[in-house]
Amino acid sequence: MAHVELSLSGAFVPQARTPAEAEFVTSIERWSGTVAVADEPCIVVDASGAILAVSPSASELLGLGKPADALGKRLTTTLHLIDFTAGAGPLEEPEAEKIPPLLAVRSERLARGLMRVVPDAGKAPLTVDAISTPLLAGDRVAGSMTFLSPVHY
Repeated sequence: MAHVELSLSGAFVPQARTPAEAEFVTSIERWSGTVAVADEPCIVVDASGAILAVSPSASELLGLGKPADALGKRLTTTLHLIDFTAGAGPLEEPEAEKIPPLLAVRSERLARGLMRVVPDAGKAPLTVDAISTPLLAGDRVAGSMTFLSPVHY
């Protein structure tokens, strides 16, 4: 059995910094930067539902074009959301507001659900499993981050 001794004489003690001394980056800004370069399909929206960041793979999956082109646009008007009926009609606004990225903001809790989208005109509808978590700015919800996964039947 090995014997280990620890010395506390040279312990590292981080110094407290004021926000003026440190770079102050909010949670939503930090996650937006991460999502923008992520390999996984994910998206960040603000509290109003505007797209703040989208990974290249999520942009391709959802048919959003170039990720930069989707920034600032409202998620429910940018996505071609459809209902789960055989007719696959457009998802009406009251129901569109219940998709996981927006539900996580409104409920201030994790949200999970299926979304059905048409990625591009002429393509078959796609069902996507979405798991969303609220993102905080101080003590309030400022947006949500959502991971997406296509559902294959």
